[in-house]
Amino acid sequence: MERLVRIVEGPIDLLALDDWIWDPSCGAEVKFLGKVRNHNHGRKVIDMEYRAYTSMAVQEINYIVDEAAKKWAMTRCAVIHRTGKLKISDVAVAIYVSSVHREEAFMACPFIISELKRRVPLWKKEQYEDGTQWLGMRPC
Repeated sequence: MERLVRIVEGPIDLLALDDWIWDPSCGAEVKFLGKVRNHNHGRKVIDMEYRAYTSMAVQEINYIVDEAAKKWAMTRCAVIHRTGKLKISDVAVAIYVSSVHREEAFMACPFIISELKRRVPLWKKEQYEDGTQWLGMRPC
């Protein structure tokens, strides 16, 4: 299985990911885009900032992809997470999975995003109309 795991500063190149994920042996591609929305828990979000412990984040994402690959027959998997300042509608995370059959891709993608949110050392600071709040802070 081929993989592409990155933490990037600046916009995620979705066209390059579309090109990279394609494989002529695959009949399925599942793509998840996590975007910045304009609200959270009843508060209006103005923008946000992501920070990461980059080397550890990449390592943990690779572990997650390894776990997914043991459960589902993926051909290619890309997980790209953005850091820095983001505005409403920006893509914060892109997960692309290709496989020979659709079931594997459909099953792997939600597993990867759920585990990423639970385990990877990423933090976001949301800017609200009435102040800021760090989210994702948990003990190491």
